[in-house]
Parts: sequence; structure tokens; C-alpha cells
Amino acid sequence: MTTTSHLLASGCGWTVHDVVCTSGPGTRRFEEQHHSISIAAVTRGSFQYRTRQGGATLTPGAVLLGNRGACYECGHDHGVGDHCLAFHFFPDYFEEILASVPGVRQLAFAVPRLPPSTSLIPLIAAAEAARGDGMELEEIALRLAGAAAALLAPAARRAATPSRRDEQRVGEALRRIEAGIDQPIALADLARDAAMSPYHFLRVFRAVAGITPHQFVLAERLRRAAIRLRQTRDPVSAIAYDAGFNDLSTFNRRFRGIMGASPTAYRRAQRLSPLST
Repeated sequence: MTTTSHLLASGCGWTVHDVVCTSGPGTRRFEEQHHSISIAAVTRGSFQYRTRQGGATLTPGAVLLGNRGACYECGHDHGVGDHCLAFHFFPDYFEEILASVPGVRQLAFAVPRLPPSTSLIPLIAAAEAARGDGMELEEIALRLAGAAAALLAPAARRAATPSRRDEQRVGEALRRIEAGIDQPIALADLARDAAMSPYHFLRVFRAVAGITPHQFVLAERLRRAAIRLRQTRDPVSAIAYDAGFNDLSTFNRRFRGIMGASPTAYRRAQRLSPLST
């Protein structure tokens, strides 16, 4: 086998795999088949991709597009190996996403790839950084599918202003998230409670709140952790786990990225008076 695939996250209607290929110029090509709708972001290496939509060279930052049931071939005529993050969608789930993308009317991709673009690169970078975070990967899967579909749409209409009903639904979701901020919560569950498809809920939530559900969860967890770092002498590890982070390294990385310092350095810099235990 020249290709290995590792499941990173999955949900109702979608999966994301880390795919590494070690094929080279001397590797024989063979025909494969897309068993679901595929959107694969290339993160390293390049290769040639041919399917019924046509042929294309895939480079880092480009996105492979595959229709369910379509046969395809990949070749590495000019180098060895590549690395992709492959998002797969069941047709019904993908159709729900497309229903919320202005200007999109068809389920099948008409081209084999999307070249690197300013609208896709941030999503690909976020996916690479979020390999162990199921909720964030679910959001990225939805946003990547929507962005890819929007780029292929003949014309996009201006997004509608959220209605009062949308604001109410998002407000209820925010309160639910806040009440269980230290507990795992799935985007699909929030969407179901709001009586929306996951992609439509994500778009409405972002339009109303200005951020995605995952970004809200992360910001709120870090805010509460920062307060506790200032007000107590509790171990950093205990604060991280109580805030809902699964491991200390993830907490340290996220905290430094938002607060500009490690948790320990942040606590030291506050120069507080004697703290309570």
C-alpha cells in the first residue's frame, strides 16, 4: 500500500481523514472510486488527478473535488508523495449544506479541483492546526464545503440579515453553551435544537454572534481560565482540565495564542496580592 488514511473526526454525515501517499514516478497508476462526496485539501507535495470532470495538477493549498461514485486516478510523475486532509460527505448531508449557499443549484462538481485561494487557505490552515479537535473540525468541514460550493456558484447573492427568530435561536444556543462550557458539545446537537441544518445553523450563528460556536467555546473557556489563574493558586493542569481542555499542551498552546503568554507567565505577570486557595 502506498496510501495510509487515519480518521481524525467524524459525525452524522461527514468524516475527515489524514491521508499520506508515498507514490512516486515509478508507481503504477490504478483506478479508484469516490465512495462519498470528497473535498481534499492538499497540505504537502503535488500530484496529478484525473476524473470524469477532467484532469488537474494538485499543489499545496489546492482542493481536490470528487463526486460520489466517480472513478479517478492519481499519479506522481514529478516527485514522491503527498499529504492531504480529506473531508467526506454523505449526499443528503452535503445537499443540506448546499441549500444554504446562495446561488448553488447542483450537487455534483463540474471541475476536478479548486486552486489555492484566499478564501480557502485560512480554512486549510485551521484544519491542519485542529487535528485533535472534533468540534472545530466539524465546523471547518461545513465551512470548507460551503466555501468550495460558493466558489463554483455562477453568482452569489448578498447574505440576508438574520431575522429576530434567528437571533432568538442563536441566543438560546449561546445560553446552552455557556451553561455547559466545560462539557463537550456537538454542533449537530445545537443545530437540531435550533431546528436548522448544521451548515445553516453555523452561518446564522456566525452572522448573529460574529464568531462560530467553537470560537465562542474556546474564548469563553480561556476567559474563565484566565480569571482563575489570576484569583487562585490552583495548578495550571487542574485549571486546564476543569475548563474543558483534554490535555495540558493544547491548553497551553491555545492560551498563548489568545493571551500572548503561557498560563504560568500570565499568572506571574499579574502581580496579585496574596491569593485565596
